[in-house]
Formats: sequence, C-alpha cells, structure tokens
Amino acid sequence: MQYQTDFLLNVYRTMKTIRVFEERCILEFERGNIPGFVHAYNGQEAIAVGVCMHLSDSDVIGSTHRGHGHCIAKGCDVIGMMKEIMGKATGLCKGRGGSMHIADFDKGMIGANAIVGGGPPLCNGAALTAKTLGTKNVAVSFGGDGSSNQGTVMEALNLAVVLQLPHVFVVENNGYGEGTGARYAVGCDSIGDRTAGFGMPTATIDGTDFFAVYEQAAKFIELARKGGGPSAIEAETVRFDGHFIGDPQLYRGKDEIKNIKKSRDCLKIFRDRVIKEKWLKAAQMDAIDGEVAALIEKAVAEGMAAPFPEPADLYSDVYCSY
Repeated sequence: MQYQTDFLLNVYRTMKTIRVFEERCILEFERGNIPGFVHAYNGQEAIAVGVCMHLSDSDVIGSTHRGHGHCIAKGCDVIGMMKEIMGKATGLCKGRGGSMHIADFDKGMIGANAIVGGGPPLCNGAALTAKTLGTKNVAVSFGGDGSSNQGTVMEALNLAVVLQLPHVFVVENNGYGEGTGARYAVGCDSIGDRTAGFGMPTATIDGTDFFAVYEQAAKFIELARKGGGPSAIEAETVRFDGHFIGDPQLYRGKDEIKNIKKSRDCLKIFRDRVIKEKWLKAAQMDAIDGEVAALIEKAVAEGMAAPFPEPADLYSDVYCSY
C-alpha cells in the first residue's frame, strides 16, 4: 500500500494519544483520582488504530473492559473520556459508566463492556441492522484471548456465519486471560483455528505491527461491506501492564515485561519503520509527542475541575422510552 504523510501522522498521533492517556490514567488512579478499576491498553495500540482507521462514525464497534484504546481510535472525545473515568457529571456518559462502560453512539462506539465476551453478540445485532437496512456499514467486535472461551462468543461466531452478517471479529491475543496463560487456557493451537472452524475467513497476524493490522483489516472490512459475511482476525500482541492496575503479576516471567517493552512496543516498531522507509521524520513525531502531552494535561485538569453528579441524578436516564 501507498501511505500518505498526513495519514501516517494521524496514525502516530492516535497511537501516541492512547499510550499517554493510559499512562496518565494509571498515575491518576494511583493518586486516588479515579474510582473503580482501570485496565490499561498499553502495548496493544496498533490493533485498535489499525482497525478503526477504516471505519466511519456510522460503523459500529463493541469493546471490552480494556476499552480506552478502542474509544480513542474510534474518535471519542479524550477530555470527555477522562471526565467519565473520573466519574464526573460532564463525562461522556455523565459519570455513570466509568472506565469499563464508556460509550458514544454518535461515534459508533456502542460501549466498552465489563462482561467478558459481551461485545460480539451486541455487534451481531448492529451488523444485522446494517444488513437489513442495506446501509453497507459494518460492525467490529474486539475481544481478548480469554473471551474466545466464552459461550457468548461461540454463539455469536456461529450466528454471524448463519446470517452472513457484516461483522469482523477481532481477537487481541495478548497471552493472558487475567492471570492465566492462553497457551494453557485455549484448547487449540491458535484462536484463528477456532474461528475458522465456524466457517469464516480468518487471519492470524502480528498485532504489534500497525501495517499488518491495517492491511488485513482493509481486506475483511471491505469483504463485509460487499456482502461477503463475517470474518475474524487474531492479532497476536502484548500487554505491558497487569490485568488491572495494582495486579502484582506474579504469573509473569523474570524480565518478561522489560523484554517485550524493548522488542515488541508497537509505537517503537511504527517509528522505526516510517523513519527507515523515509515516510516520516523523527522531528515530525516528536512534535506530535508534545501536542499529545498537552492534550492529556488539559484532559486531566478539566476532569479534576468538573463537578460530580448530584444525588438526584441517580434517578434520571434509568429507562429509555421509544
């Protein structure tokens, strides 16, 4: 593929925004400014961005408890997200959802989901809507290796094939379902083999390589738009942090995190590639680093200053009437 400069700068900006946003969420959580749990997406940025660069606001994604990266890649407002994560009334969901339940229907983000394997069935519904109305829109569900063992996911894979839905299943295999290794918990050689067994096209790719993700996603999303039915991508990736912030990670090997940060950091891999190919200059990306840092600082400042919901707000937006 031929890549334009503005496109590559946008890719880098989005991946860097996710990285810095997550690093700051970890810090603010440790300072006591974020309630509940935080599940950081650091290390997996290339997947969310590589897929979502193909999608419009009319296309739908379903996310996971580790959903901040998907939200940012889909175009959700970063400042509104920070307010939401801090539980503030002016957050994207009025402080109701927090870290694990961010949604923005205007951007086609139907929600992060604390239920493991909860996204694929919802995205089947969105895909069925698109097919029924003939909109040519697609749905993309994100899930981890742990979710691949859930019955909800198995049923969603089967139904998507039966109904030939425009649904791309993206499995982010970071090697761990909470603290259990995928090599132990997934009873087949690869998750890609499992999804292929349902009768859909499947690809297993390097999820730390943005270009591998972007190019494979292009094929399957276009297939879905043209009525070719569902498909699945297994993106092999890494998780820099624990299952949640505060996870002691006693299940990880000595120097494992240090080594993957050195050799499998998708941002470093991207920078090295675009500099080697002379597509971008380091100075261009360094300038973006500064702009992203300023944006995240602004998000935190506005988040800290935003009001909490009033007690009476507990009774509003409970039911939706049609």
